[in-house]
Amino acid sequence: MTKAAVNTPFAQGELGQLLIERLDEAARCSAPGAGVTRLFCSQEHQNVLPLISRWMEQAGLAPQLDAAGNLVGRCPKAQAGGKTFIMGSHQDSVIEGGKYDGMLGVALPILALEALKREGVTLPFGIEVVAFGDEEGVRFPTTLVGSKALAGNVTPDQLAVRDAQGVTLAEALTAFGCQPDEIPAIARNPANTLGFLEVHIEQGPVLEQRHHAVGVVTALTGIERHRVTLRGKAGHAGTTPMPMRHDALVGAAEMVLAVDSVLQRTDKLVGVVGKLDVHPNAVNVIPAEVTFTVELRSPERNLRQRGREAVYAAMEEVATRRGLVLEMENTYSADATACADWIMTSLEKACADVGQPAERLFSGAGHDGLAMQALTDIGMLFMRCKEGLSHHPDEAITAEDGEAATRVVMAFLRQLARP
Repeated sequence: MTKAAVNTPFAQGELGQLLIERLDEAARCSAPGAGVTRLFCSQEHQNVLPLISRWMEQAGLAPQLDAAGNLVGRCPKAQAGGKTFIMGSHQDSVIEGGKYDGMLGVALPILALEALKREGVTLPFGIEVVAFGDEEGVRFPTTLVGSKALAGNVTPDQLAVRDAQGVTLAEALTAFGCQPDEIPAIARNPANTLGFLEVHIEQGPVLEQRHHAVGVVTALTGIERHRVTLRGKAGHAGTTPMPMRHDALVGAAEMVLAVDSVLQRTDKLVGVVGKLDVHPNAVNVIPAEVTFTVELRSPERNLRQRGREAVYAAMEEVATRRGLVLEMENTYSADATACADWIMTSLEKACADVGQPAERLFSGAGHDGLAMQALTDIGMLFMRCKEGLSHHPDEAITAEDGEAATRVVMAFLRQLARP
C-alpha cells in the first residue's frame, strides 16, 4: 500500500450512519407499494443508476453501464495488465422486498473504498464494484444474469426468455440502452482476477441469536427451480358432477401439500411453491390448467436429487388418480458453492483487526457468488439483520452493524494489499 493525498477520515460511527442514509435513498427508487420493488431493466432500475454512480465517483471509481445491465465502478488508476479484485451485489429486488437485500452489498464496499481514499490509502491492484442488474430472477424466468455475464456464462437461451408481457431479456436490455450482442465481450479473464467478495444481510437468525454483527460464509446452497404444468378439463361449475371433474386446481392443491410433506422429512432440504397461475381463472369455470413453480434448496446435490424424485413421484400419483396431465420442466439449477479458504481466513483476520467476532456459517440462500465461482475464488461477509427477516418490507439493520461490516471490509482490503 502507498499513501496518497490524505483527506479527513470518517469518525467512528459516521460510516454506519452514512450507509443507512444511502440505503434509505436507494430504497426510494422503487415502484409504488410496500417495501422496495425494483426489477431488472425497469424504470426504477434506471432511476437508481445515477445515485450509485455518484457514490462510486466519490470513492474514486469510474462508473459505466455494461452490456448486461450491470453498473461497474472501476478504479481508473489500476495498472495496465494488473489483477483486479471484484466486490458487489445486486441492485434488483423481489416484489415488495426490503431496503438491504442486495443493495447493502453495493453501497457498503463503495463506502469502504471511499473511507480508504479519505485515509490516503491506494490499493496496489485494480478494484471493481459491481451493481449487478439481475440476481433475483423476478422479471424473467432466469436468474444471476449479471454475474453470469462477468463469468462468461450467459447463453442465447437466457437472452430469449420472456417476461409476463412477452418481452425477451435481450429486448429489455436493448430498450435499457445496453447491447446484449456484446455480452460475451464483458466476460472477465480468470487469470487477471484476484477474487470476488459479496457483503449481504444474513437473511436468517443465526447472527442475531449469537449477538454477532457479522459472519464469515463457508458455502452457498445448491438451488434448482422447476415449472410444473398441470392440465385438466374446463367445465361448467354448476352442471358437472364432482366425481366426473378433472379439476387442475384441486390437483395442484394436493401437489402443493405433497411438496411440503416431502420437504418436512429432512432439515437439510428446503423448498417452496412460490407462484401459481390458474386458467381460465373464472369464478364459475372448473380450472383447466394450472402452472406453478417448485424451488428446492440443499447443500447436498444427492439430497436435492432425491427430493426432486420424491416430489415428482408424489405429483405423478395425484395426476394419475385425478386424470390430469403433468409436465415438470427444470428452469434453473446451481450446485452448492464453497467459499475460498484464503478469503475466509482473511475475513476472519479482518474481523479480529476491528474487534469483531468471526462467526462461520452456511448460506441457505443463493447469491451472485454461485455464478462468480466459475470465474474466480469467492467469499461472502454476512451482516446481522433483525429477526433474520428478508424479502419483506420490514427488513432491518442497524447503523452500528453497518459500521462494523464496513470497517471489516476496509481491514480485509488492507490485508489483501500487503505483500
